Amino acid sequence: MISNSVFKNTVLFLVLSILSCGNSFDAKGKREKPKAHDTANKPGQTTIAEIKTGADNYEKYLPILKDKKVGVVTNQTGILSNKTHLVDFLLEKKINLQKIYAPEHGFRGTADAGELVKDGKDTKTGIAIISLYGDNKKPKPEQLAGIDILIFDLQDVGARFYTYISSLHYVMEACAENKIPLLILDRPNPNGNTIDGPILEKENASFIGMHPIPVLHGLTIGEYGKMINGEKWLKNGVQCDLTVIPCLNYNKEMNYPLPVKPSPNLPNDQAINLYASLCFFEGTNVSLGRGTEQQFQIYGSPFLPKTNFSFTPKPNFGSKDPLHNGKVCYGEDLSKAPRVKGIELKWLLKAYATTSDKTKFFIPFFTKLAGTKKLQEQIETGMTETEIKKSWEKGLEDFRKIRKKYEIY
Repeated sequence: MISNSVFKNTVLFLVLSILSCGNSFDAKGKREKPKAHDTANKPGQTTIAEIKTGADNYEKYLPILKDKKVGVVTNQTGILSNKTHLVDFLLEKKINLQKIYAPEHGFRGTADAGELVKDGKDTKTGIAIISLYGDNKKPKPEQLAGIDILIFDLQDVGARFYTYISSLHYVMEACAENKIPLLILDRPNPNGNTIDGPILEKENASFIGMHPIPVLHGLTIGEYGKMINGEKWLKNGVQCDLTVIPCLNYNKEMNYPLPVKPSPNLPNDQAINLYASLCFFEGTNVSLGRGTEQQFQIYGSPFLPKTNFSFTPKPNFGSKDPLHNGKVCYGEDLSKAPRVKGIELKWLLKAYATTSDKTKFFIPFFTKLAGTKKLQEQIETGMTETEIKKSWEKGLEDFRKIRKKYEIY
């Protein structure tokens, strides 16, 4: 027969074993912090070095490119983890790279928003560069002549009005029409899994918003390509021969700081986080910091009340003729503001409420950004942020159901 003391000790040991399962302790009985490899797939704890982008997942795509004439849509964001540019990497691997196709801001990412980017040659490699902006957003058949397969590698930021997903649409359409397979080298979405904002209405479609999605769509660019294909959003419902090379060690709850700024006026993670909220100011008479070193981290105008914070936009890298050039603008400095999870309308509503002449606040471009006339109307009639966001709920719920079909992570 087992004695009472032995029985009690055995039960105690089993209870402690169960309670400590999954936790490690040091010699003094204190719980040890998990090691880096233990947290690699837990939200917010994987470092940028541990995530492999599609470009770094080259074991998957190099065999596909072998003995083919290759074109690549990319810019300064198309780098591997060791900072080697994809173009240089492909040449090192003896891939027969024929042409480079550059989106808005150009191959080196130095052009202003909306600035004409001309065709030319890469000064480093001598490879021909074809601009996919201005009047040539979609590659022409003659520009794709001799290409067996096309690669798409751009760092998106997860917002509808960021034009790289529109460039993707046109590239996919051209590939479908010319029977050229497309490889998307996927990259994390720095705005993660966040879905927010009004759904774009078809009549307001433009290059800054082509599809019926919210402002923040919560997809990687590879997932987004799958959605374009699956929902048959390309002209005449054509579908592209698409392969997505996925990221590794990544989920969309992770905080992913970008190693390279994706465009001239998104200089850091704070700007990228606030971008979807502050970009609405592009459709108003309020500056969001173009012509300063704090783009998308501040806002202000000469028509807002004087405050302790002011700035004066001047021509600089990324903004040759900024709004309110040379004029003192009063507003707010958000460069140290807490990270937002979604779209914050409070700054837009505050600016409208305090502007000196409300009839001059909005410009027609606002409807293109919002994707709907309703948002301007809601602001003008005095709706609160809570009331406005409630009006988005049904559209967001419907979008989540569509999005689910195309998720990879």
